[in-house]
Amino acid sequence: MTKNEETKKTRSVNVKKLTTAAILTAAAVALSWLSFPVGASKCSPVQHMVNVFCAVLLGPGYGVASAFIASLLRNLLALGTPMAFPGSMIGALLSGLLYRVTKKPWPALCLAIAGEVFGTAVLGGLCAYPVAIFLMGKSAGETAFYAYIIPFLISTAGGSAISGVIIAALQRAGVLAKVKKSLE
Repeated sequence: MTKNEETKKTRSVNVKKLTTAAILTAAAVALSWLSFPVGASKCSPVQHMVNVFCAVLLGPGYGVASAFIASLLRNLLALGTPMAFPGSMIGALLSGLLYRVTKKPWPALCLAIAGEVFGTAVLGGLCAYPVAIFLMGKSAGETAFYAYIIPFLISTAGGSAISGVIIAALQRAGVLAKVKKSLE
């Protein structure tokens, strides 16, 4: 393969990955109306479903970028709160990194879901505390540092479970392997 052919193939793959990330990001934003309030958080399970899809199809870098852009757009469109940033981005990163740990499909999917849930609920929930205080004007006395863990857990558990069912069905049908191969 010549250098020119290799460059064209790399660009083609990048365009496919960027397009896939854009479609998943658009789905997270467009379906963000499927949210519900839990405490001071606005739970959006579709974002967490998208995070797991990004982890499985695209990897952690695209997952974090997709989560950031979706959170930004949701905030600009008044469909979300600043809490969207820490939860979705940390969950996407951990999900993508853990998915890469094993090459076996089922354990990898379980690790991606576990990473999304732990990253969003625990790590993102704890990181939401300073966001609430500094960006949203909450007082430190009225907000416990763990106050966002339960709402984030509810949101991410639902979205991650939905993505797990869909990805498992795609995997059983042989579609997932074909999609992943086309993105490589």
